[in-house]
Formats: sequence, structure tokens, C-alpha cells
Amino acid sequence: MSARISDSLTYSHLWGTDELRQIFDEKARLQGWLDVLAALARAQAAEGLIPAEAAETITAELRVERLDLERVAQGTRETGHSTLGLIHELRRVLPETAREHVYVGATVQDVTDTWTSLAMRAVGGIVWRDLRRIEDGLLDLALAFRDAPIAGRTHGQPGAPATFGWKAASWADEIRRHLDRLREGAPRWLVAQLGGGIGTLVAYGDRGLAIRSRFAADLGLADPVISWLSSRDRIAEFGALLAMITGTLARIGDEVYELQRPEIGELGEPRAEGVVGSITMHHKRNPEGSEHLSTLARLVRSSAGVLMESVVSQHERDGRAWKAEWVALPEACLLAGTALRLGVQLVEGLEVHADRMAANMRTYLGDTQNPSDTGAATDMVDMVVSRARKARAEESPSWP
Repeated sequence: MSARISDSLTYSHLWGTDELRQIFDEKARLQGWLDVLAALARAQAAEGLIPAEAAETITAELRVERLDLERVAQGTRETGHSTLGLIHELRRVLPETAREHVYVGATVQDVTDTWTSLAMRAVGGIVWRDLRRIEDGLLDLALAFRDAPIAGRTHGQPGAPATFGWKAASWADEIRRHLDRLREGAPRWLVAQLGGGIGTLVAYGDRGLAIRSRFAADLGLADPVISWLSSRDRIAEFGALLAMITGTLARIGDEVYELQRPEIGELGEPRAEGVVGSITMHHKRNPEGSEHLSTLARLVRSSAGVLMESVVSQHERDGRAWKAEWVALPEACLLAGTALRLGVQLVEGLEVHADRMAANMRTYLGDTQNPSDTGAATDMVDMVVSRARKARAEESPSWP
């Protein structure tokens, strides 16, 4: 049993998804590191640094299933080095003709940072997919309730007439900006790292830049131009975007949380069969989904704060920065993935009670409102939908 509730058999579904865990699971992570090492060997062989036969053997043999993970763990504890236990195990399982040619000239951070870029690519693809699905749902709501009157509220109080379609369009427009940020950030984030001891590629002599370029291309990543051992802004920016995305989902969730109160009754979150609101007050329909979106957003902001701290690092390498990322980045990704899953469910299953919206508006704003009072609001709905459709027509359904 796990000591962390987020990994428990009973509650893990609240703090991560199986899809995201398949990226950050220990065996998946180790296989990712091995794939990075195999790509490095191929790049080195192409530049004549190691024999081509050795690179072929390394590529064929580096499989996590072949490793004794207990030996790896024991070696890591005994040496106090992050990957020396892994290196010893690789040399044990590789044929003699290849064992001296694995992990040549690279550091722990070269391997782990490059894998982190690959992990961000996988996570970003999931985020992109789910954000587009949420945007679809919100645009559908915006059009379906384009003219449905609702009391717009400021400071928690009814203020002036609007339409629910206008409200949904404002959510969709915010989601579209996150999609823009995700698309624009890909070239900055998805880069390889290969620098050696301090980042200058000194171990490879005059072949260093060529090896790095081949290494990055092999993995489908961009060449970083200059090493980023101490430049942690890429990962911090990715974490900050996850915090913003979950913040938007929490904003939507908080609105649903508030407007589904029985005395308002304008919205209702979807309720799966068998879900129990309260074991002591059976009449209650607790807003579990929308409420949890706010919880998840708080935790993602916390992890993103740790990633932002890592931007301040010393000299050419600072373990305090990038090792903190080993905990904070997967946590932010797992939590954000859960929030996106809940966001999809909430938007696609949202109950909209237009009759209560209209009744509440009459109660609080009177019957003197003219249809023209919401004319600009409905025009804005059309503008949001039109812009989103244009963006959809020009962008790829997959990321990056």
C-alpha cells in the first residue's frame, strides 16, 4: 500500500489518470531513459565516436524488462549517484562489445532532461486533445443558449441581463487562448539536452554539435542551440501553463458549483448512476466534480510554484533546481490530467435550466428588460464561435 493518498488503490483516480501514469510510471520512465541512451549511441556512431555495431546492439538490448530493478535501486542507494546503479546494470546485461559504449560523455541531466522533454510532448498531446474537446463542448453550449437570458452577476449579486450562451462563450474564448499558448510554446519546450559535465560538450571535441544535432533529430526534438542545464525556464513555463489551464477549469467549476445551488438552480453538473451525495442527508446532490476542479487547481499551482523556484539556479549545474522538478512536474501533469478529464465530463454533461435562468432574471431585474439589452452579448457569441472555427480549420488536431 502507498503512503501517498494520490497513489492509493482507493483514491488514486482523484489525483491522476491511467493515461498520465503510463508516462510517469517507473518502468516507463526508465524505458524512456534507455530510449534516450540508444538515440545517443546512434548519434555517436553516425559521427564515428563509437562503433556502429555497438550502437546497433545498444538499441536492440536496452529494454527495461532485461534489467534487475532491485540491483539498480541497490546500486543507486550504495553509490549515492542518481544513475550509477543503472549504468552498472546496463554494463552487466550488455554484451562485452557494447558495454563500454553506452552512456558515453553524457550526464544524468542530459538523459533526464531530454526524457522530460519527451514526457512534456506526451503530456502536451493529451492536454491539447482534451482542451479541444472542452472547447467543442463550450462552443456547442454557446450556440445552443446564445439567446437564453440570464442575470449577469457582479460581486455575487444580480447586475444586468446577459445570455448563458455569452457566458459559455467567455469560457470557450479562454480555453482557446490556452490552446494558443500550448501551440506557441512547443518550439521552446520540446528540445533535447546534451552538454556533458558543464554543458560545453567538451567530451566530444569538434564533433559535439553534430552529435547533439543528430541526437535531437533522432528523438524528434529540436536542437537547443545552447545547453540548458541551469536554464529551467522551459519546464517552469510548461508548469505555469498547466496552472493556468486548471485555473480556468476551476473558474468554470466554481460557476457551476454556485449556480447549481437549489435556491438558484440554473445549472447542474452531470451525475453518474450510483453516485451518492451524502450518506447522512440523502436529499443532497453535492457538486463533487465542480468542487474537485478547484482542489486540483490549487495543487497544480503549488507544484508550478516549485517549478518556478527552479528558475533561480547557480552556475552551470544546480541539483536543487532540476531534482525538485522530478517530483513537481509529474505531480502537476497528473493533477492537470485529472482536471481535464473532469472538465470534459462537466462541459459535455452540463445541465442547463434556461427556465430558471429566465425566472431568476425576472425576479431580480424585473420585466422591463428589452431584447436589445443582450444584443451585443449575442454578437460576441457569434464572434467567439467564428474565431474558434477559423482556428480549428488552420490547426492540426494533434500536438505539437
